Amino acid sequence: MLPTDFLLNGRVRLVQPAGGYRAAIDPVFLAAITAAAPGERVLDVGTGTGAAALCLAARAPDATLVGLEQRADAVAFARRNAALNGMDGRVAVLHGDLLDPPPDLRPGSFDRVMMNPPYLRAGRASPPPDPWKAAANVEGAAVLADWLRFAHAMLTPRGVVTLVHRADRLDDILDALRGRFGAVVIVPLWPKAGQEAKRVLVSARKGVNTPLRLTAGLVVHREDGSYSAEADRILRDAGALTP
Repeated sequence: MLPTDFLLNGRVRLVQPAGGYRAAIDPVFLAAITAAAPGERVLDVGTGTGAAALCLAARAPDATLVGLEQRADAVAFARRNAALNGMDGRVAVLHGDLLDPPPDLRPGSFDRVMMNPPYLRAGRASPPPDPWKAAANVEGAAVLADWLRFAHAMLTPRGVVTLVHRADRLDDILDALRGRFGAVVIVPLWPKAGQEAKRVLVSARKGVNTPLRLTAGLVVHREDGSYSAEADRILRDAGALTP
């Protein structure tokens, strides 16, 4: 029997592979910073087992979500999880590659695109032996710039892309956004107070020139290892992260 994980204090049930790739807190933070309004269409690129899409669907019940996933086995998990949570009517999962997207994805048709791309550059890291973990952790044919180029193509004018990534890839993110997006907002995620950020949340708006803004960020853990009050509000209470 496959293990079932619970996100947002049980609001989302997630069946995931035993011993393989497992979603953690990053997709929950990604969903929290994706401020989907009622009636908006959101594309989750590389949806995996559907964690981010389902967390956003739980928090924004009047938004419509589409997940795109390259791995057929992950698509099956994501569709199963959407049904398990009673969200299959408004969370669709498509099988396809962002470098060769399925025809159902019409360019310029999404108000928001969110993504949790592989964190490690291709050729600069040893991929894990598990193929699913390898695809989730290490870039393949599509590199970070390709992910953000695809987001730009899918978004409506002034649409918003949101992503979670490693802090040490921030220069690559900004390079890929330059010339296509503005109003960039960076939210560092500090593991504990006084520690360097390992992750960043980034949002940017298509086709605007508003200057970049670096926020104070969010401290994830207290000194004793428990979640901070702000992280708890997001991870357990399905709160939005408004930078």
